[in-house]
Amino acid sequence: MRTLLLSLLTVILLSLPKQLSAQVDESQYGAWYMYFWNTNFKESKFGLQGDIQYRNWNLGGDLEQLLLRGGVTYKPENTDLLLTLGYGHITTGAFGDSDEKVTESRIYQEALMPGQIGQRIFLKHRFRYEQRFVENQDFRTRYRYNLFVNIPFNQPDLDEGAVYLALYNELFINGERSIGEGRSVEIFDRNRSYAALGYAIKNNLKVQLGLMRQITDNISKNQWQLSLHHNF
Repeated sequence: MRTLLLSLLTVILLSLPKQLSAQVDESQYGAWYMYFWNTNFKESKFGLQGDIQYRNWNLGGDLEQLLLRGGVTYKPENTDLLLTLGYGHITTGAFGDSDEKVTESRIYQEALMPGQIGQRIFLKHRFRYEQRFVENQDFRTRYRYNLFVNIPFNQPDLDEGAVYLALYNELFINGERSIGEGRSVEIFDRNRSYAALGYAIKNNLKVQLGLMRQITDNISKNQWQLSLHHNF
């Protein structure tokens, strides 16, 4: 009987998905180090944008994700709307000592719309639709909406020398529940809430340090974020 129970336990453990092989410590703070950039082709309506993100389960060394993303932008005439078609490559690592990794290729379309409330509250609405090709999963899609809010303290704009409060909240919704082989995910994927202190080093270069809380359908975790934002 004991041998039978041990055999059953072994089968169950071996059949668990890889992402469940280590329990995430939700009390441990993670850290994301990020570089965002964008540029325009002189007088053209077209440009480029992208970002590099090194995400850790802890402050450094335990890889959560390495994200490389870039896209072509287009700004329609007589509007502040910015449209993007892009591609991302993501490597996701398991929590803890495991060296297991999952790769993903991602195509995305994005619309970014700026706005303003009064003289000192600067907004951006970002709508993003993703087509995801995740290793060992069926084709997936996801919808994202992010509201960014920047509020300068020491001057009425976000130009050189500005010290500002940076806030955002982003909601992620899965387009499908089934991901293949009888597995499924929730329609709600995750939500991120962020607050940071920013400083404009130059008109085209800003740095932010803040805290983001990410809530998924499985875990809730705090992440420090250090980001550089570069327009050239």
